[in-house]
Amino acid sequence: MCRWLAYSGTPMLLDTILYKPTHSLIDQSLHSKLGVETTNGDGFGIGWYTQEDITPALLKDVGPAWNNRNLREIADHVRSPLLFAHIRASTGTAVQQSNCHPFRHGRWMFMHNGSIAGFHLMRRDLCLLVDPAQFTDIEGTTDSEVMFHLALTFGLDQDPPTAVARMAGVVERVGREHGVEFPLQMTVAVTDGESVWAFRYSTQGASRSLFYSSSVDSLRRLHPDIGFLQEVSDETRLIVSEPLGDLPGVWNEVPESSYGLVRPGADALHSFAPIPA
Repeated sequence: MCRWLAYSGTPMLLDTILYKPTHSLIDQSLHSKLGVETTNGDGFGIGWYTQEDITPALLKDVGPAWNNRNLREIADHVRSPLLFAHIRASTGTAVQQSNCHPFRHGRWMFMHNGSIAGFHLMRRDLCLLVDPAQFTDIEGTTDSEVMFHLALTFGLDQDPPTAVARMAGVVERVGREHGVEFPLQMTVAVTDGESVWAFRYSTQGASRSLFYSSSVDSLRRLHPDIGFLQEVSDETRLIVSEPLGDLPGVWNEVPESSYGLVRPGADALHSFAPIPA
């Protein structure tokens, strides 16, 4: 399917986040260890915020991330406090820029790993549930973008966990109406530029991998010789589809059927369940 990464914390060059780790997201585009596919070469996208603008910038391309010259060029020059990055392995929809993650609406970004099983059967029904004011902004053909606009329809800008839970409930209801036993598989990240919510859920209870980094304060105590940890704030956090390296104590698996919230102050981990439609 796909691999993704969300970074929040001290403003950092994209190169440090995307290229420098031992098992970086760029490396995962060729050598994923925990994904359904080893290679994720059906396009990529990054979205980042600056301290000057609440609307994120996007860079997307249909080629693989591992040899994209534009991505390599900007990675050495762009610094951001909040980054989404996604490498795509298509589950059947076209390889085109409008189908690359992350998706943007105003200040919001959304990216997804997983799928809606039988999406071709239920696409029309799901699209009819999207607020008409939101529907005109759907540019691509993926299940992921429809999920995003359903969440927007259900109040993402007021209460992200409830909106995503209502979206998941609708997908499961419509899926079962079409005879799909296990409609939803998702790890999802969503942000408003200040907070990041990350969800891990599947109807079958066997969700795709998702990990979060330990607190910087605890990592400094574990690894006092690592300079990077001295440079970043205690607020710095990464959420990833698979670990970026094997340094002890860094990575923690997000529990099944749960979501995490990363924001200034204390982060939080909560249980997650769809709200029946």
